[in-house]
Amino acid sequence: MGILILLVPVTVLLGLVGVGAYFWALRNRQFDDLKTPALRILFEDDHQKEEEKL
Repeated sequence: MGILILLVPVTVLLGLVGVGAYFWALRNRQFDDLKTPALRILFEDDHQKEEEKL
């Protein structure tokens, strides 16, 4: 039973850290564009094309 005195506050603290991280991501616009990063890998960069020409 004594371990619960330690585990419950640690669990609450970790939950608050997770909620804080979520709201930080919302405030910093991390979820604005979900499609472009997934599609970006399908297209070649212009920088790579220039190196191939040399």
